[in-house]
Amino acid sequence: MCTHESKTCPRCRQPFECKVGSIMLCQCMGVQLNEQERDYMRSRYDDCLCASCMKAVKAEYHQVLFKEKVNRISGILNR
Repeated sequence: MCTHESKTCPRCRQPFECKVGSIMLCQCMGVQLNEQERDYMRSRYDDCLCASCMKAVKAEYHQVLFKEKVNRISGILNR
């Protein structure tokens, strides 16, 4: 029988249930991430995040990318 693990999200400190034994039923499966988004998350957190925080960190990653692009474009235009 698969067991589930009670965890506390390292970002928001809210409890959630990790279903690593039934990964297709886990709350994290509702958040689609590409490899770059996963790498960004892994670089900031050592453990699973709740689905809400996963969505927020995914959005944060895209904001960082956007700011980097704007800064590159600004640098080119200011030459």
